[in-house]
Amino acid sequence: MDHSDILGRIVECTIDRPLGSIHPEHPDIYYSVNYGYVDGIYGGDGEEQDVYILRVDKAIKSYKGKVIAIYHRLNDNEDKWIVSSGTEEISDEEILNAIEFQEKYFEGQLIR
Repeated sequence: MDHSDILGRIVECTIDRPLGSIHPEHPDIYYSVNYGYVDGIYGGDGEEQDVYILRVDKAIKSYKGKVIAIYHRLNDNEDKWIVSSGTEEISDEEILNAIEFQEKYFEGQLIR
């Protein structure tokens, strides 16, 4: 699967589950990063494309950043985009650790 049209893209994101919030349906999921969606782009589930925002240490409402990776869920119909400022290197290990709070319930692979 070719993701070259996504990786490196600058996207405008709306944060609907800010850092420190709890999942609305699963109270055991605490958001240790800002989580939201890309305005106007739709994912495999028919909803706006989900994103994890990395290296922002406060709750935010919106974010403009670069897609630095994609977490491809093998047992679900949607991918999650990993977004950051794009100005600093973030290791695969750091990404996987940051999204593990939610992705531990799924099988997947990181695409760079």
